[in-house]
Amino acid sequence: MSSAREPATPETMVDNERVRVTKWSFAPGAATGWHVHEFDYVITPVIGSDVTIVDEAGKESAVRMEPGLSYFRKAGVAHDVINAGPGPLVFVETELKEPAA
Repeated sequence: MSSAREPATPETMVDNERVRVTKWSFAPGAATGWHVHEFDYVITPVIGSDVTIVDEAGKESAVRMEPGLSYFRKAGVAHDVINAGPGPLVFVETELKEPAA
C-alpha cells in the first residue's frame, strides 16, 4: 500500500542501540505512508491535530492527537497516519529497540 499524499517529514533526533527518536512534521493532508512498526513505541504529540489512521484492511479511524498526551503501542502495528486537520501536526515517536525485560 502506498499513499498519494504529500509525505510527512521525519527528523531523526536519537538513534542508538536502545532507542530511536524521530520528530514527525505534517502539513495539512500529509501522511507517513503505509508502514509496519518494527518496535514497541511511544507517540508524544507536540502540535496536535485531527488524524485519520488507515489500517491494513483499509479501514479509516478518526483520532484527535492532543499536545503532550503520550500513548504507547506494541510492535507490529501496520497503518498510514494522515493529518486530517487544517493546520500542522508534529509528534515525537520514540521506538524502544530493546525487548521488555
